[in-house]
Amino acid sequence: MNNILMFNINATVILSEAEKVYILHGVQDDLRADGRGCEDYRCIEVETDVVSNTTGSARVKIGHTYVLVGVKAEMGVPKLDRPKEGYLEFFVDCSANATPEFEGRGGEELGTEIANMMYKIFDNKSSIDLASLCIQPREHCWVLYVDVLLLECGGNLFDTISIAVKAALFNTRIPKVRLLEDEEGCKDIELSDDPFDCVRLSVVDVPCIVTLSRIGHRHVVDAMLQEEACSLASLLVSVTSKGVLTCMRKIGKGSLDPESIFEMIETGKRVAKSLHTSLQSVLNQEESLGKKRQKIGFLR
Repeated sequence: MNNILMFNINATVILSEAEKVYILHGVQDDLRADGRGCEDYRCIEVETDVVSNTTGSARVKIGHTYVLVGVKAEMGVPKLDRPKEGYLEFFVDCSANATPEFEGRGGEELGTEIANMMYKIFDNKSSIDLASLCIQPREHCWVLYVDVLLLECGGNLFDTISIAVKAALFNTRIPKVRLLEDEEGCKDIELSDDPFDCVRLSVVDVPCIVTLSRIGHRHVVDAMLQEEACSLASLLVSVTSKGVLTCMRKIGKGSLDPESIFEMIETGKRVAKSLHTSLQSVLNQEESLGKKRQKIGFLR
């Protein structure tokens, strides 16, 4: 598990003291401003195969947070320390239309922080089978360029991005490759031009991020901007479908005591397992029925 790190993420919103007290009291009574409980997500809208010139793509919307992810597979050379594996490259673009705070350096810094978080999550052999991306050891491999575009920012940014990345990787179809060798021993690569002759990635172990925002003496998941404004500290936990914690980050200026961190981790694991189950069910149903848009209801 990686070390805890602090950084700022979402756009800010200004609330009056009365509004903050209203939100705080609602959280304490497990009844948030929009009627959800502390461990409930808003409706999650998932749409895959939305960009034609990509190997895989997905668009996810939670509340007013809107994220588009495109995956492109290109041939490259394996890294020296991992000669029998392919790898992923992340690029995050925070559109200035999402919020004025993303104009200039603000968007670049946030994009870098998000990309670094994604690298931490996928920089291991358990999240995704990188060996399956190897074509020829030390010579050729598939490099998956994952482009994340933040279109709207309305809270719970990391959760939305992680769901979109998993959905886009599920939608990714990599052309099959054949290694040909002539009489002189020279090797050549032949790509299949059949769109149905492809390789699919297994996303069973790809984790999702659950952000737990501390408000008063309780914590909530899928916080809105107004709730984030009432939270001085949040914990991001990256959890697989089996409930395995792979990464943890702290955000915000406030502090979290060890007991609170333990409670938040356990909540994150519990909520993440439900999130994975619902997301995988939607992706499977979408693929079998040929539908592009599905929704995940409140997770309770």
